[in-house]
Amino acid sequence: MIGKQIKKYRLAKNITLSELAEQAGVAKSYISSLERGIQLNPSIHFLAKISNVLEIPVETLLQPEESLTNEMELEWKVLLRDAINSGMTKEQFREFLEFRKWKKDH
Repeated sequence: MIGKQIKKYRLAKNITLSELAEQAGVAKSYISSLERGIQLNPSIHFLAKISNVLEIPVETLLQPEESLTNEMELEWKVLLRDAINSGMTKEQFREFLEFRKWKKDH
C-alpha cells in the first residue's frame, strides 16, 4: 500500500526513482522495492524524507488508497471546473504545465 502511494505521488510530480532517491537521500533500490511491494514497512524516518520531497504529509502515504482516491478525485474535479469556468483552454493548461516543469528544472 505505501509503495503504491509513493509511486503515485512520485509519478504525479514527474520525478524518476533516481531523482526521488537523490533528493531524499535514500537508496533507489529501496524505493523500487517498496513500489513493487517487496518491502512493506519503511521507517517513519524514511517516509518523512520521501514525503518532504513529494511535498505531501507523511500521513498521506499511510492512508488507504480508496479514501485518497475519492478525496483527490473531488479536489481535481473542483480545480478542473474552476479552470474551465475561468476560460482556461486545454492548450493553456498544457502550456502552464510545461512552464512549471521548465521552472522546476531551471
